[in-house]
Amino acid sequence: MRSSSTVAGRGASVVAGALLALAGPAVAQSQAAMNAQAGTAYKAADAAMTAQWQRTYAAMKRRDAADTSRGGGFGYAAATLASQRAWLAFRDRQCVIEGGEFVGGSMQPMARLQCAARLTKERTAQLKGLMWQR
Repeated sequence: MRSSSTVAGRGASVVAGALLALAGPAVAQSQAAMNAQAGTAYKAADAAMTAQWQRTYAAMKRRDAADTSRGGGFGYAAATLASQRAWLAFRDRQCVIEGGEFVGGSMQPMARLQCAARLTKERTAQLKGLMWQR
């Protein structure tokens, strides 16, 4: 007689095997195809960030224009522009470093592009967070 834990363990194994069979075989991809996919993901992230940047920067300009305090206001737009320029330089250099793990190899472009996509998505969220109401 088998113990219930052995039967339960085998049942889970059968279910896991069935799920893997339903998923189908893994599709092999060339490194060039993976690099291209990473490039496409980065372009999409960059387009989303650019759209958010335009909204955020316009809001900062409106915020400055609405501030009639002495000295012409806080300078939200100038600070936001300086921040974005510094962030772009950071992203580009950071991703060179991350891609450097695979320097000279076919994975280097993919690693750099994946880094750029990840950081760009994070920056898009940061820019969206600056859309607070005052």
